[in-house]
Amino acid sequence: MLASRAVDPAPATHYRSKRISTVNGQYFFSTREGTFEGPYFTHNDAEREIALYIRRMHQATEPSRLNG
Repeated sequence: MLASRAVDPAPATHYRSKRISTVNGQYFFSTREGTFEGPYFTHNDAEREIALYIRRMHQATEPSRLNG
């Protein structure tokens, strides 16, 4: 998939992969920013946190509505 984000220096190919890993019975997810988030008790907890993480990242890169 060819896509670019506002913070990417140039368009690049991003491959989808399973982002949730299990380590010693606990669940973690990796991010495009290179972080490893967790631990979470269940796979569903990790999936929910991925959605919340994505929402926070979108809000952080969204132009402020108060400035304009």
